[in-house]
Amino acid sequence: MSNPKTIYLNDYQAPLFVIQHVALTVDIFTDYTVVTSALRIQPQRQGEPLVLHGVDLELITLTINGEELAANQYQVNGEELIIAAVPNEDFIFSSVVKIYPHKNFALEGLYLSKGMYCTQCEPEGFRKITYYLDRPDVLSLFTTTITADQQQYPTLLANGNLIAQGHAGEGRHFATWEDPFKKPSYLFAMVAGNLACLTDRFSTMSGREVALKIYVEAHDLRQCHHAMASLKASMRWDEQKYGREYDLDIFMIVAVSHFNMGAMENKGLNIFNTSCVLAHPETTTDLGFQRVESVVAHEYFHNWSGNRVTCRDWFQLSLKEGFTVFRDQQFSADQLSASVQRIEDVTMLRNAQFSEDAGPLAHPVRPESFIEINNFYTATVYEKGAEIVGMLHTVLGEAGFRKGTDLYFSRFDGQAVTVEDFVQSLAEANDTDLTPFMQWYRQPCTPVLTVTGEYQAEAQQYVLTVSQNTPSKQGYSEPKTLPIPVKLALFDEQGQAVPLVLLGESGAHAVYERVLIADAAEQTWIFTGIGSAMIPSLLRDFSAPVILNYETSDHELLFLMQHDNNGFNRWLSAQTLFERMLLTMMKAENSADMLASIDLYGLLNALQGFLPKLAQQDPALAAKLLTLPSENYLAEKTAVINPSVIHQARVSLQQAIAHALNGFFAEQYAHNQSDHGGYIYDSVAIATRSWRELCLHYLLVAVENQSAQALAAQQYQHAQHMTDRLVALRGLVHSNAAQAVDCLADFYQRFQQEALVVDSWFAVQATNPKATINDIDALCQHSAFALTNPNRLRSVLAQFANANPVQFHQADGSGYRFVAEKIAELDKINPQIASRLLGAFSRWKRLESGRQQQALIALQQLSTQQLSNDTYETLNRLLTS
Repeated sequence: MSNPKTIYLNDYQAPLFVIQHVALTVDIFTDYTVVTSALRIQPQRQGEPLVLHGVDLELITLTINGEELAANQYQVNGEELIIAAVPNEDFIFSSVVKIYPHKNFALEGLYLSKGMYCTQCEPEGFRKITYYLDRPDVLSLFTTTITADQQQYPTLLANGNLIAQGHAGEGRHFATWEDPFKKPSYLFAMVAGNLACLTDRFSTMSGREVALKIYVEAHDLRQCHHAMASLKASMRWDEQKYGREYDLDIFMIVAVSHFNMGAMENKGLNIFNTSCVLAHPETTTDLGFQRVESVVAHEYFHNWSGNRVTCRDWFQLSLKEGFTVFRDQQFSADQLSASVQRIEDVTMLRNAQFSEDAGPLAHPVRPESFIEINNFYTATVYEKGAEIVGMLHTVLGEAGFRKGTDLYFSRFDGQAVTVEDFVQSLAEANDTDLTPFMQWYRQPCTPVLTVTGEYQAEAQQYVLTVSQNTPSKQGYSEPKTLPIPVKLALFDEQGQAVPLVLLGESGAHAVYERVLIADAAEQTWIFTGIGSAMIPSLLRDFSAPVILNYETSDHELLFLMQHDNNGFNRWLSAQTLFERMLLTMMKAENSADMLASIDLYGLLNALQGFLPKLAQQDPALAAKLLTLPSENYLAEKTAVINPSVIHQARVSLQQAIAHALNGFFAEQYAHNQSDHGGYIYDSVAIATRSWRELCLHYLLVAVENQSAQALAAQQYQHAQHMTDRLVALRGLVHSNAAQAVDCLADFYQRFQQEALVVDSWFAVQATNPKATINDIDALCQHSAFALTNPNRLRSVLAQFANANPVQFHQADGSGYRFVAEKIAELDKINPQIASRLLGAFSRWKRLESGRQQQALIALQQLSTQQLSNDTYETLNRLLTS
């Protein structure tokens, strides 16, 4: 491996040149594309060389103010074009280059996807289209003209508004688009293809009419209506919640089958992975519908939090992504169930981001250095970044947060700014000091919050003591204390919340829930007027992204599962209890002793007592509450990871619950048969389906439950929509049912023309805990599998490596070798996806010694390959951190 250049936050310097306007002409031909650019450049300091970025560009000509540059007037050095002498006044720099989109399998810049030309320019893809100052703090006006064969590519799109179109001779045509808003190059987008279009309109709060268009392949048109409805709901919500109105005459979405990410918020022309646009009951599950709704909202919200106000440099990535994730989480909570949405958000955070924070790939929300910025589109930047924004929202309150964001948007509209600018806007609008929260952006690792509570009967007081500790990491040996909002309530023995009055307060207004700010190494609060022993409900709604360490009894957790009036914390209590039991089981000398090591009777007795009522009142919460912590999450809770033991403990507890409540699950499954009138997408219908899925899962978990397998097979055959069909198929495959083979064959036969459904078919098999490496290899040899398609390789390799721990971590190392070999192969095609897949090895140093050695061998073998910067950086951190 080589040693690529490291870029540091502290080295930031403002650009020496401003690009005021870009005139871009993209001429598409069969075997190549010619890109002509004219940049109106304004020097910021005299006598400086012009340094532009360019990658894989075949240079034809360069001119300044119409004069062609001779070969000795410029230098191409790696990814830089250097022109030593340029005018001291404004000048026009023009370049003509040739590129080859059909050979661009990295899917960055301009590339060809199933006969459609499209772009992905974030973070540094524009330099693969033309020479440019490709950094986010260079904002410019763009005018883009595209020419192509009219019959092959009748649809020509770019950012902004269409200002001209027509014939270009020889069967070609052109379209010119003008974006009236300045933007950085990473927000540039263009598309050329033969696409169908779903159209609609939206009237903004000021009465402006906006044309809405979703472009897809013709056969996918019927699957776009949910995305359109989600877009309109997002636009209205952003007006009502944040006062943000859309600003162009047109908003376009294009669905692309080959895409490295979920979607991209390019100004006025969002380019989406098909998985985030297409949705239809016959081909899409509830989770798929929810994902479309969430991602459409996320990318639309970027129009203000990312486009109108963008980031100064890529170290500030969470400025736009963390804030926008928080906004899309708010939106999703308002559309369906707020408590279930919060549970899903926190599950994602604890499974993905907490493990990232605990491993060799840990980094601050705002990194201090990177080799390849693609490696920092992470759960830390997105999800932990959103949690920081959420804490600020909690501290300021709904009205205060809105005041702050209003100031932020008005003050920095049209600018590239920093995280400090965002936090300072919130503080200034509320006349408060939020500077301590900046430390959340500056240090990695998840804080541990230790809480003790003591009831003092004589004084009728409850004393709460909170201490915090953040683990140290290489480069961050002395982490600082953080401001941690702790939302809490206290419950008496009858399950009633009591008023919370702190010592010294009057208690004139009864408050049953409070937010305390723990901002010291240790702090104590004393609540008065407490007439009996209390059970605290801590960290309500997960008010801070921390690990909570509170020595509570099983009885108290079972009590909160039944009586807490906060749905999220009912779930959190269940997760805490399940986690405690599973960790205890994992310490047993053998699997036969696992269940004997816990109070199984107390758990089952409590579940039998309150589940029937909860399932009736809130089936979605009941389903979440009975879902055990994942194997990956449990791995983070053990000092030495043995994936086989974790798997066995989890299966044993599931089977115990399944056997004890078998009759209840069977009755609930039969009682909740729904959707006879067709698929409905709303919170009630989704909740019913999620509970029925959970019941079927537990019925299938019971050992050799052939009657349950028959139920699943019947559900598969008679399913009215994909949610029921895929649930049944997964259950059959993962329970090794006799019907699984026939149903897998039938599923593929039915849906082989639906690429996203075939992805699900692959994923069901790749995540089967009983699958072998030979089975996974067979999937990779399947005629429908292709390493060049990110969705397809994610459905097999990423699902296997990240969601099938018992097989990926086979003791003989076969899983490690298989995935490492695929990464080496993939790195030559798509470095970005290869690097992300390598993250599956993030826990290798904490594996038991045998597996650890096998993982090291696989990683060392990979290190002997000639790797991209993306994969080199990730591998280097895995081996050296």
